[in-house]
Amino acid sequence: MIIDFHTHIFPPWLRLRREEYLARDATFGELFASPKARMATAERLIRRMDEDGVDVSVVMGIGWTDIDLARAANDYLIEAVAKHPDRLVGFAGVNPAWGTEAVQEARRCAEEGLRGIGELHPDTQGYDLGDLDTMAPLMEVVREYGLIVTTHSSEPVGHEYPGKGRTYPGVLWRFIRNFPDATIVCAHWGGGLPFYALMPEVVDGLNHTYFDSAATTLLYDGRIFETVASVIGPERILMGSDYPLIGANKIIGQVESSALSRSAKDMILGGNAVRLLGK
Repeated sequence: MIIDFHTHIFPPWLRLRREEYLARDATFGELFASPKARMATAERLIRRMDEDGVDVSVVMGIGWTDIDLARAANDYLIEAVAKHPDRLVGFAGVNPAWGTEAVQEARRCAEEGLRGIGELHPDTQGYDLGDLDTMAPLMEVVREYGLIVTTHSSEPVGHEYPGKGRTYPGVLWRFIRNFPDATIVCAHWGGGLPFYALMPEVVDGLNHTYFDSAATTLLYDGRIFETVASVIGPERILMGSDYPLIGANKIIGQVESSALSRSAKDMILGGNAVRLLGK
């Protein structure tokens, strides 16, 4: 089974009225101000999954700052998952800075069948991911419902791009240490956090942490799969595309052309996700 652990879908009305909402939501404005920035509906994603041979996709919100827009987008995720229960798994978009309202929205979405929270975007959402007091209320809902948390991550070096931000390995490490029993997925290879797993005290703290390959073809060359697997093991890597930014076929191609063993490739392409999602 092939599972894409990082995709984004939006309601059709939001795609059609993009300009109207750019100034209303900071994260949406950061990521989709360019008319070239792609947006996809659930139906478009399903068609692309069929083309690329993807069995299941995790569909996420973004790090919304406008709570009404977040609720509407989460409603669309809930509807899409209900319509395609064998193909889609939903993660709710919430902002920990909302406090009680974030808790209420996360609980509502969990009760409606969404399986995680994400993708968090701490920079545009305006909070410190590594601050215990800020994150604790939302993470209590995560613990209560057994949710998975996916957070945006970024590299402290390299080129700039829309939404890069400063969610660097040090911030991620504080977040992980604050909630050591939570299942956390650091998107975009955790901004390089896996490389620090060569330090014994770091690798011992990553027991419930995973790293997805979202947008990897825009960040690293194909050796990243073999390199990260050699440090933390292939069992901690999740194939993610960041569709519609990148098609899953490109990421699958990198995995398949790597020098990893067949068993390692199968773990990355879907086996690890099956274990997390119970698919």
